Amino acid sequence: MSLTTPPSTNVKYVFGAAPPVARLKPGNILDANSLDCFGNALQKPGDSFSLVKGDNPLTGPFYIEGAEPGDTLVVHLLDLQVDGKQGVGTFSPGFGAINATHYTPMLEKEALPEKIWFYPIDHAERTATFQALDSSYKVKIPLHPFLGCIGVAPANGEARSSIVPAEFGGNMDAPEASAGNTLHLPVNVAGALFYFGDGHAAMGDGEIAGSAIEVPMKVRLQFDLVKGRHTGWPRFENEKEIMAAGIYRPVDDAVRIAFTELVGWIHADYGLSELDAYELLSKVGKIHLTEMVDPNYVVVASVEKKYLPPKK
Repeated sequence: MSLTTPPSTNVKYVFGAAPPVARLKPGNILDANSLDCFGNALQKPGDSFSLVKGDNPLTGPFYIEGAEPGDTLVVHLLDLQVDGKQGVGTFSPGFGAINATHYTPMLEKEALPEKIWFYPIDHAERTATFQALDSSYKVKIPLHPFLGCIGVAPANGEARSSIVPAEFGGNMDAPEASAGNTLHLPVNVAGALFYFGDGHAAMGDGEIAGSAIEVPMKVRLQFDLVKGRHTGWPRFENEKEIMAAGIYRPVDDAVRIAFTELVGWIHADYGLSELDAYELLSKVGKIHLTEMVDPNYVVVASVEKKYLPPKK
């Protein structure tokens, strides 16, 4: 079964309880789309942030029939396509990894200015072109489409801003949320209430200036459930790797979360003791920073399956 949603107009700006836009059964395939993180408001030189209505408009929520708290929602990212001929990159004063923020105030001689870059997208070449604003320099960047926002309603009746990443997923800005990968999310409420948005054509580690190449996105997703098994933090998987997200501040605690989740996953599914898994990850595990401009930092720890025993 396939369900196609119309262009996103009934968007949300929080992960939380809301009337579902559709109900899906495990095994269903969803064809849908999302606006970019600016609500498609920035289209041409001269546009400004005053046109933007809110952060990261979300498509959803989607009610997954049979999903109950304590289950795991499995999201197969079958296909992601950039929906348009250009992307947008921005710099917003007070938002970025190496300038003063609410969390890290600094003495600055003057506030950095608002800036907007437009990236022409060549779908045939699968590239986006960076054009410097202060010179004639250009360079092509390979496309790697992924969803910056993907998650479910949080536990305990919370509603969390679409700018926030946490254990429910959210604004993880993880390039692992790309076609060919599978995402595991905790189910916290009946129906899971799944959301997605904030499409990216490409992004550097950390999203340090505060944006990726922001684009509308067309997606094809398929859903499954693992009944009675709770996933503590978002997990990704493909044929070659297993990957776990750690989401917190400071960044060293995010790293601890990610590797602890990975140790538990290897122990539960691949049969190694926790200490053996810990030792193995110390030798072959990898980690990278996906996000360091949001209320929480995000890292993803991974290990290639070739180093693991057969799955139990």
